[in-house]
Amino acid sequence: MSKYKPLSSVTNNIEHTNGLGNEHYISEKQFESEKNKIMFQNWCGLSFAKDIPNIGDVKPISFLGLSLLIIRENNDVINVFENTCRHRGMQLVNSPQNGKKNIRCPYHNWCYGLNGSLLATPHIGGIGIHTHKAIKPKSMGLNKIRSHIWHDIIFINISGTANDFTEYYSQLIDRWRDFEQPIKYGGKDSSFSITLEANWKLAVENYCESYHLPNIHPELNKISKLEDHYDIVDSNQYSGQGSSNYHQLRDEKNNAFPDFKDLKDKWQLGSEYIAIYPNVLIGVHRDHIFSIILEAISVNETRENIAFYYAKKLKSTEEINALKKLNLLFWKKIFKEDIYVVEGMQKGRYGGKFDGGTFSPVMDRSTHNFHIWITQQLN
Repeated sequence: MSKYKPLSSVTNNIEHTNGLGNEHYISEKQFESEKNKIMFQNWCGLSFAKDIPNIGDVKPISFLGLSLLIIRENNDVINVFENTCRHRGMQLVNSPQNGKKNIRCPYHNWCYGLNGSLLATPHIGGIGIHTHKAIKPKSMGLNKIRSHIWHDIIFINISGTANDFTEYYSQLIDRWRDFEQPIKYGGKDSSFSITLEANWKLAVENYCESYHLPNIHPELNKISKLEDHYDIVDSNQYSGQGSSNYHQLRDEKNNAFPDFKDLKDKWQLGSEYIAIYPNVLIGVHRDHIFSIILEAISVNETRENIAFYYAKKLKSTEEINALKKLNLLFWKKIFKEDIYVVEGMQKGRYGGKFDGGTFSPVMDRSTHNFHIWITQQLN
């Protein structure tokens, strides 16, 4: 925490507390601590399953300095491994690959299956001798990273000690039970990324509250007003906001995206936007879902990787393609409007006398909920 109040004070009643101190946003040492105590211990969003759609697709990816490898083993199984050969520690893959039958180390040609098993060890016992009694292939497969896929997001737990995903997030899964059905990535005009010169936590804090709506999103506030919104603070694993006035996107001919099946009436005009701690942001609507994975690049740099999903595989018609593009541009404008405030809060954290700030007991409950969770993880 800062020199003003101890970290434990963050968990006090919202009327009598301050937020996280400056060091949680600007300190390299604190960033490392949070990496180990928060990111490695919990379920974190890594990537999207849509990025490896076919069997044998391989995607190398960096996660907070760890070199990882995502592999689609079959239509139903995606594996995440350390991108490291078990022989001499060589990085196995340095660029995306498609249709692979196996993974070969570029150093000594050791070969692994799509399930991570060690298949071949050329010349390990000498020239032309490919086995050795000291090498036990069954125990030398790639080091597997615990993973779970939900709404096409590949979640990982580096430590391997987090509670079962569906158990830990059962409250949220139940809350959004209506959306437990197949979703389809929109394809072209359905993804983009934004890089922020800010700590990843500020992106979470901004996303989960609607207090800033009139000032930062004036056009959005005309159709989904601040007074239409409510806080979501029913769990200590997530928080966010909801709106009771969602305006479905339609073109001049009244074309719209198909709705998800059998939704309750609340979703005809309702939408919800939740930050799943620590680094995933999701928005659900009657006709589409967007997901944002926050990639913490450094203490003061974050990349938002954003993807859009629909209830059905959309036909490539002129009307649908135009709607997809319109939807992408609508949300891109909103997300880009947030850059100014997220980066502005980062700059403000270098103010030496700033004590973590205060919370509105009415409008900042979602943000305070997130600060409490961070504090509990660090303690």
